[in-house]
Amino acid sequence: MRGQKLLAIAGAAAVLSLGVAACGDDDGDSGGGGDTSSASFDLTVGALIPQTGDLSIFAPAGEKAANLAVEQANAALEQAGADITVNDLTVGDTETKPQATVQAANKLISDGASCMAGAWASADTIPAGQSVAAKQQVPLISPASTSPEITDLPDDGYVFRTAPSDALQGQVLSDAVAEQFGADATISVAARNDAYGEGIANQFSDAFSANGGTINGPVLYDPEASSYDSEAADIVSGNPDGFVIIDFEDPYGKVGAALVRTGDFDATKLWTADGLAFDKVPDTIPGDALDGASGTRPATPEDSDVATAFNTLYEDSSLKPKERFTFDAQNFDAVSLCVLAAVAAGSTEGPDIQAKIQEVASAPGDKYDYTTMADAITALQSGDDIDFDGVSGPLDLDDNGDPTVATYDTWVYENGKLTVQSQVEKESGE
Repeated sequence: MRGQKLLAIAGAAAVLSLGVAACGDDDGDSGGGGDTSSASFDLTVGALIPQTGDLSIFAPAGEKAANLAVEQANAALEQAGADITVNDLTVGDTETKPQATVQAANKLISDGASCMAGAWASADTIPAGQSVAAKQQVPLISPASTSPEITDLPDDGYVFRTAPSDALQGQVLSDAVAEQFGADATISVAARNDAYGEGIANQFSDAFSANGGTINGPVLYDPEASSYDSEAADIVSGNPDGFVIIDFEDPYGKVGAALVRTGDFDATKLWTADGLAFDKVPDTIPGDALDGASGTRPATPEDSDVATAFNTLYEDSSLKPKERFTFDAQNFDAVSLCVLAAVAAGSTEGPDIQAKIQEVASAPGDKYDYTTMADAITALQSGDDIDFDGVSGPLDLDDNGDPTVATYDTWVYENGKLTVQSQVEKESGE
């Protein structure tokens, strides 16, 4: 259906093991597309979560959202009268490291997962997609990996994402920076040297330059380095109008401290992205290095009924934590797509699920969302097409598995706390 890849979450990331013991009519309906109302099986959805490492701050909310998706799916399946159950979520810690992610993904599959939600960091999703999902033919849906590199990843169509590509975020960031400093400003660009950092830095640089701006850099630095004094000197050299720095909490704590030591860095002139979007500036990052900075991040549409319903669901749940965090909605959506694709296929076989993910998340078909999932399940089991909208917005996956429509927050740190300033919707090809 797609050339080299079908993909799907920016970065930061989680795994859901939709592994299953099939019974009943699974064999007869494994291709899907017809009446699958007699299908009977258990699904194990596995989640690749960064419980430790650079993105661990994203993990609690992301894992809670995945568990809520399982709860909502089971309630909808029961309401629809389907003889299908989603098992309790199986979680693997990616440690925000590629090798650990590959090991965790392999274990999820050996434990029965036939669909996975995750990973979060692009640098983790890329090897997991190629060496695990593609080879073992188990679809992987990332809620947070946003690197443009994932779009053309040679994964045989087994990697999807519910977070949009940074090909879109780079344009949104460029527009926001131009609004503050002017389209002809000089911006110093720096980033962690990995798929996420380099990807969004290059997308921003290309978009900003195309509109008449000047780019210094980008300065790409090793996330494992012990010192960043020389890189900080390069970033502030030339007295730029502003800065764009793409990183995670670690090592930005060290990079930021080095920037402050130069005496030529002003955080109010800094723009960044989702990797440094926290409810408040962490203690690991000097306040002078981030307080006052602005940024962009994938978001949920603020005027959406389904997003409002999800917020209530999340806040009313007894699961911890109470606070929302970036990419939690995208992880909820990733799990939901695993379930709906399995229902559409009438199967728990990885290739059958993979073949249905784009179909259930895109036109044609009647619109459904998680609040009407029971009706969506009934429609799928009758052989009807659906177009499932996520909490994070219309997914509308293209042939590479990328969402074609995305909502972004622009935000600023004020007195150490993140405040959303506005939202913008961006569509591929705009």
